[in-house]
Amino acid sequence: MTNTATMRAIQQDTHGSPEVLNEVELPRPVPGMSEILVAVRAAGVNPTDWGNRAQVRTINRLPLVLGWDVSGVVEAVGVGVTVFKPGDEVFGMLPYPHGVGSHAEYVTAPARVFAHKPAGIDHVQAGALPLAALTAYQALVDTADVQPGQRVFIHAAAGGVGHLAVQIAKSRGAYVIGTASAAKHDFLRSLGVDEAIDYHTVDIAEAVTDVDVVLDPLSFDAAGRARSLAVLRPGGTLVTLLPVPVDPAELADIAERGIRFEALLVEADGAGMQAIADLAETGALRAHIEATFPLAEAAKAHALGETGRTTGKIVLTVEETRQAQVAVDALGAVFAGGDATIVDSVVRPDYIQHNPLAPDGRDLQRGGLADRGSEC
Repeated sequence: MTNTATMRAIQQDTHGSPEVLNEVELPRPVPGMSEILVAVRAAGVNPTDWGNRAQVRTINRLPLVLGWDVSGVVEAVGVGVTVFKPGDEVFGMLPYPHGVGSHAEYVTAPARVFAHKPAGIDHVQAGALPLAALTAYQALVDTADVQPGQRVFIHAAAGGVGHLAVQIAKSRGAYVIGTASAAKHDFLRSLGVDEAIDYHTVDIAEAVTDVDVVLDPLSFDAAGRARSLAVLRPGGTLVTLLPVPVDPAELADIAERGIRFEALLVEADGAGMQAIADLAETGALRAHIEATFPLAEAAKAHALGETGRTTGKIVLTVEETRQAQVAVDALGAVFAGGDATIVDSVVRPDYIQHNPLAPDGRDLQRGGLADRGSEC
């Protein structure tokens, strides 16, 4: 059966500055077994996006469509999917790091990574949450198991992960200390931070003591970890992001001090997304939106993010009317004497396509990225 349905996507064929991002037409994906096809309404832009684009992080092969955050509407479901149906509003994080591709009009992913979007928030808000909120939730809840009254120290508390981590910690009754430049302290207080510290002017090791949990999304070396370890009480927990090699002698010293050290790589998790949905529904968790850009202006979103001066999240939006017009145009082609298989690709998308996002360029008998099991 011929695949004639297409979609817009932001693709890069090489690594480099934001200008390597180009709007292209690609075959519209189709869900495989246990997958859903989502018409994207909004997709967050995260540091891992511009890091991969610039090859600071080399996770996926070219050509590449970036994006792990997604909020949208279920367009079709694969065999075995019963939790969702066409028309459902969903949000989730694609399996990290290889299940990439939400900076497009459509994306497929395993149904297990999604939750129903809370009715009380819009797609921009929902599209901003998944990767950053899951990271914060898995760090503070799944890993550190923050308890009421504990002292939680959050580096970069005004950032994408940080400002959501503050809210999650407060929802669990913690006393929260957060770092940010002085200009962002009012923002931190609005989130519920109990102590705001300007990392430019304050020696953290002298100003902060007896902390139960530190979330440090910034430190990837021994010196950075030492700054966090200095504020922890014996028996405390340090959670960093992205596993990196650590000298055995340093690990031995950390253990001798009675401190638990965990390096977290966020995992796609539908149960975690449901927990985030519950927090968002009650108003306990809300992403601060620094800026939104239409999909075609993804390069501008990357450029803004790379300044390092943003607060909260940047989000790409997809125009719903354009997606609807694609379907209308395809059906119109049928009535004008076009290939009748176009109807199948719009109404019953079960065609075979070449998937340009597959890491090895294989022809897949579906349009989405494989569920590659555990994320690494």
